[in-house]
Amino acid sequence: MKATLHRREVVVSLLKDRRNLLVVAGLGSTAWDITAAGDSDLSFPTWGAMGQAAMIGLGLALAQPRRRVLVVTGDGEMLMGLGALATIGVQKPANLSVVVIDNERYGETGMQATHTAHGVDLAAVAKACRFKKSITVKSMREVQNLRAAIHRGAGPIFADIKVRDEKLPLVLPPHDGVLLKDRFRRALLGKSADVLAEKS
Repeated sequence: MKATLHRREVVVSLLKDRRNLLVVAGLGSTAWDITAAGDSDLSFPTWGAMGQAAMIGLGLALAQPRRRVLVVTGDGEMLMGLGALATIGVQKPANLSVVVIDNERYGETGMQATHTAHGVDLAAVAKACRFKKSITVKSMREVQNLRAAIHRGAGPIFADIKVRDEKLPLVLPPHDGVLLKDRFRRALLGKSADVLAEKS
């Protein structure tokens, strides 16, 4: 069955009333998606770090166990970092959710088909890696239920959201990696971020 969900609508729904949710986005389309939903100092879009979004999210979740952490990434990026799912499953961070916006395409290199277009089931992989909850999402009702779980459910949570393979206008976050790191750290740690920066 062909996917009917629109990625930008999905991400807007997931980030609605996000409050203090910490959000990490994989490089490329998911970084544009979270920015289109509303740029925030508590968002960390990655540049040039393919396959690393879930591990960055894991580090945040372990360092900030009282905060909810959401990783929003693409199927191509997640396929490159499958080992991260095993590590997350072993660590069992209750405050971490990993959401894959799965259009079954490599959007940044010409919309070539990814392995999920040929039947690779990322939710099944996450389940085998011992995620507490692992689902495939195909409707907006399921997206809304997922949003509630991201804010209140016990993790780690994994969701593979099937979306249309559409090309959308770029909505770019700042290109400066140092700026992104510093603003995220200040938003998360407040004044103590400056003290830590002086020591490093």
